[in-house]
Amino acid sequence: MKDGKADFNSITDYLTKIREDKSFISSDILVPLPYKNQNKNTIVEIENPEFTSLCPETGLPDFGTIRIEYLPDKKIVELKSLKYYFLQFRNTGIFYENLTKLILDHLVEKLEPFEIKVEAIFTSRGGISSKVTSGYKK
Repeated sequence: MKDGKADFNSITDYLTKIREDKSFISSDILVPLPYKNQNKNTIVEIENPEFTSLCPETGLPDFGTIRIEYLPDKKIVELKSLKYYFLQFRNTGIFYENLTKLILDHLVEKLEPFEIKVEAIFTSRGGISSKVTSGYKK
């Protein structure tokens, strides 16, 4: 505090110093498992309602839900590894649009699905809500 007023600039500076950038996010933690139901049209839906990342401008936390829907080919994702993958975003400054595409790219790389869609639905800030969807088809 300076003269009884909060020093928001120094708080923002601190928050931006301690965050990671998107290069911190690694797909190596994702574990693909063999899919044994191959000749079936089974859609896998996964939802993480407690997703967090950081605003790359302010360092403040962003809260949202990540929804993944995919049609597997030969692999599915092991859910514990997906939870740990998501934890990497907690200290990472990244825009919604970039993180949605990054999650999609990593899952396509690891699972090689027939089709996949990743949705990021973030809580309102200043009266504005955001939903970003990225998709892939073989």
